[in-house]
Amino acid sequence: MYMSTDRSFDITEARKQLATIIDHARADHEPVYLTRRGQRIAAVIDADDLDGILSLAEDMADIRAAEEARAEMRATGEAPIPWEQVKIDLGLV
Repeated sequence: MYMSTDRSFDITEARKQLATIIDHARADHEPVYLTRRGQRIAAVIDADDLDGILSLAEDMADIRAAEEARAEMRATGEAPIPWEQVKIDLGLV
């Protein structure tokens, strides 16, 4: 999604060029970093790109949780609960 061109602005300069920074982030689909004393402290990215990143992060968290559940089932020898039983237990049928 992002190719690093490492576009960065000091906070003081960023205040003066906020519209330009936003336009770059939206048009190039690359983050624009804000710095203070030479250290990155924030990034401006396109809102739709952020939504995509957050969605991917949620998916990854779900994948990791499923992997942990499978590992726990292997370690304890427990069998998975059939989906039909889960629906009954939750009162969905």
